[in-house]
Amino acid sequence: MVETDGVARAIPAEQRVGDAAQALTAILQTQYLRYLIIASWALGLLATVGWWQAILWFILTLGAGSFRGWVEHRLRNQVDNGAGWGLVFPVVATATTGAWAVAPLMAWFSPSGFGQPLALALIISGYVLVFAQLRSSPRQAVIISSPYGAAATIILLSLWGTPEFWSMLGVLPFTAAGLFVLVTMTMLREERILAFQTHQAHLIAELEAARDRANAANDAKSNFLGVISHELRTPMNGVLGAAQLLSATRLETTQREYLSIIRNSGDNLLNLLNDILDMTKIEAGKMNFEVVDVVMEDLQKRITGPFEAQAEAKGLSFVTVLEGELPTIVRGDPLRVCQVVQNLLSNAVKFTEYGEVRYLVRGERISAQRVRFDFSVTDSGAGISSADLERLFQPFTQVDASSTRRFGGTGLGLTIARRMANIMGGDIAVTSKLGEGSTFTLSVEAEVVEWAKPAPVEKAKDKAGSGQGMRVLVVEDHPVNRMILEAWMSTSSHITATAENGVLAIEAANEQPFDLIIMDVNMPVMDGLTATRSIRNGAGPNAETPIVVLSASARNEDHEAGLEAGADAYLNKPIDFAALADLMGRASGGRAVVSGKAPMTEHSAAA
Repeated sequence: MVETDGVARAIPAEQRVGDAAQALTAILQTQYLRYLIIASWALGLLATVGWWQAILWFILTLGAGSFRGWVEHRLRNQVDNGAGWGLVFPVVATATTGAWAVAPLMAWFSPSGFGQPLALALIISGYVLVFAQLRSSPRQAVIISSPYGAAATIILLSLWGTPEFWSMLGVLPFTAAGLFVLVTMTMLREERILAFQTHQAHLIAELEAARDRANAANDAKSNFLGVISHELRTPMNGVLGAAQLLSATRLETTQREYLSIIRNSGDNLLNLLNDILDMTKIEAGKMNFEVVDVVMEDLQKRITGPFEAQAEAKGLSFVTVLEGELPTIVRGDPLRVCQVVQNLLSNAVKFTEYGEVRYLVRGERISAQRVRFDFSVTDSGAGISSADLERLFQPFTQVDASSTRRFGGTGLGLTIARRMANIMGGDIAVTSKLGEGSTFTLSVEAEVVEWAKPAPVEKAKDKAGSGQGMRVLVVEDHPVNRMILEAWMSTSSHITATAENGVLAIEAANEQPFDLIIMDVNMPVMDGLTATRSIRNGAGPNAETPIVVLSASARNEDHEAGLEAGADAYLNKPIDFAALADLMGRASGGRAVVSGKAPMTEHSAAA
């Protein structure tokens, strides 16, 4: 009988060495079966030889089996390491199997009439047990099962000269043939299993290679989009900046219409680029969210401001409704919330031909520190069928091909909005009926900072054009961008100096003081972040001058890198001149005011 002990353990195929290792693997895959079989054999002996002989055999065989298990357990690590087991296992296994082989001899020579049939059954079952467990190593099975052969020989010799001798002799080839079939079928099965495992390993290797290629392609795509982002935003800054400057000049009606087309097309292109970049960051798990204090009144104005005029231009009614318990200040990411809700409002205004767009904000107090918001956007448009609702949030999909031709777009807006909502711990739900309009609801929770409404504070003026002109250092490698920034600042009587790279910027900053430094990031010779660190760490007159990083990348991690380098604020390309004017209005208040860490006073606003 082949034995095992402890928890079953499968040895990896690459660590198996020869038939011996495979045999031990099969043994260790069983647990305490040896003790169950020993007990069953002892019961058979109890019915034939008497209780004290059966108990004595049970105790001796149990001890031999325990010793065998201990040896197998000690050999396991040795075989795992590829050293094999030499002659230790065959010798120990053969010796302990001898204790099992005593059982059929005891039964055969017992006075019980059931003894001889039991002896034959025990010998055949012993052979089967050995060859079944050592199926991968038939040579080992022949050696270890030799005690059963010795017992069969003794029984055969005891029948010499009797008619039963030839009957017993005929049983031997019958038993050998059965064992041969067992071993042959087992080996064929093992070969099929091995072939299947080899094929499976080959498929897994192919899948892993395909996965690695896909990951490499995805990384290349992300890197490509990052480069394209910068390369597109830089010329777009020139196009949209020149368009903004041109709109401030005296133009004919036709020229102004053409200029409006340029600006709208540029804005649409920028929105498409932002959608693709956002989708890429979400898929890569690199979408960052800021957690800051958000004044709800300012957030609502920021959300609805662009769409009230758009709805009015289309002849639609735009209704804003506030319900429930709404706190004054919460903590969250206002940029991402605006992006999600404004996407819903943009779709509502775009796809509604007549009627109204209703924007509802409902607050529900969860606890003293938590609130649940429902931002609902309801339109009176054509509605969406139930079949289209199922694929509404799939990327690059619109519910009607004709709407793509009519309204344009990538079909990414709702996909990005829902995924952003999920990342913030919320979700977007939609209800719609054909001919009755649609309702999209963003549900999200937030931490409450202030429930009561604070006393109103008079807003300081933040127009860059008021007050005394400023001395501004513009660091930008692109000549068109430098020209546009100089032209815009000259309209407000600001004095500008320019530098084409970080080295020239450091030289200019060491020569004279400036009220503000606008620093591009990606430049030849020396990049803007290195130049910013050098100015901050130097002893020149601009070590504490406010620095605004001008970046063509819209990624939060790039903005954070600029702030860590010593900048006080950042602007994305294409430049929003209103945002730049606000920063310049704060510049005279020092770095703390520019960065938003200190309140802006009337004095600091008068730049």
